[in-house]
Amino acid sequence: MNRPVPQVEYSDYTDRQLVTVPLALLAVSLTVLAAATAMAGSPVPLGIEFTGGTEMRVVAADSPAEIETAFDENVESITPVATQADTYQLTFQADDADPLIEQAEAAGYEVESVGERSASFAADSQRQAIAGLLVAFAAMAVLVFLLFRTFIPSIAVVASAFSDIVIPLALMRLFGIELSLGTVAALLMLIGYSVDSDLLLNNHIIRRRGDFYTSTFRAMRTGVTMTITSIAAMVVMTVVATLFSIPLLPEVGIVLVFGLTTDLMNTYLLNVSLLRYYKYEAVGR
Repeated sequence: MNRPVPQVEYSDYTDRQLVTVPLALLAVSLTVLAAATAMAGSPVPLGIEFTGGTEMRVVAADSPAEIETAFDENVESITPVATQADTYQLTFQADDADPLIEQAEAAGYEVESVGERSASFAADSQRQAIAGLLVAFAAMAVLVFLLFRTFIPSIAVVASAFSDIVIPLALMRLFGIELSLGTVAALLMLIGYSVDSDLLLNNHIIRRRGDFYTSTFRAMRTGVTMTITSIAAMVVMTVVATLFSIPLLPEVGIVLVFGLTTDLMNTYLLNVSLLRYYKYEAVGR
């Protein structure tokens, strides 16, 4: 015998009330990104992969503040390497490593490795990354419209996925998280996560039997569990990667946490409100 499904409290709120929070946060995020672009030239801070520069790993007994004074060039970041004592990963905007190596050796530091990226190559990487995000989003939108062939359910998925990308980008700007190859990969993953949870919800409501609230609750039992489990895994990865100074993974993890948390809001507030309008207003007329 099937256990009865309790009524979801969505009936206590109007569609306008449900969409207020996600749309307000989306509007604030777009404002943050627009203001950042106007003032800084880019919506989010760009990493060395997209600006050009030099990465250098040195062994030094000095403190980070003392290391910074050993170079004529401004040191963008100094990250301790947890697995090696007195070892630091340094980042510079300059793409000529020779003077930096000379200054490091003059200060008595051992240079373990050096990586350079020219500004022109970084610009190409930036264009390719942006193109990749746009193509992935456009392909997702086309696939969704082909699956549902109805405007409101399709636009609900696309709008939710769009917000799942924009809000984490705004948080990246506010928290100073750079756009790198790793965080671009995280944003691409968020498109997949978003579509997965939204399709689950849409399929339960549109293509399965049962009233709207019962179908919504059944989709939530699976979708919320799946998303919260993913958030917990990303939090653990972020903490472990930070403690052991593993490159890229802390930024990737925190961006995924931002996006997955946003996806919970967008899927079960924004998407649900649009689908309820579709079921009771658009179709019911």
